[in-house]
Amino acid sequence: MSYEASFEIDSKTDSYAARRMLAQVYDTIREESRSVREETDDADELLEEFRTLRDAAKRPTPGRLTIIYEQYDDDFAD
Repeated sequence: MSYEASFEIDSKTDSYAARRMLAQVYDTIREESRSVREETDDADELLEEFRTLRDAAKRPTPGRLTIIYEQYDDDFAD
């Protein structure tokens, strides 16, 4: 199953909101990676991808932020 939400960025206020949101997501992933996946390749790659998103939003420009959440039928391995 897949869910998608798009946020149109057509003002500086929208741009600042997107920037704050991406900064918060980056900080959360960084903290979780430290406690769960400390210093693994997949954690480093994931953090780098979100760092790129966070940095791209630093300059206030128009655009669109799209979030896609895909759910898989599999269960988590214990």
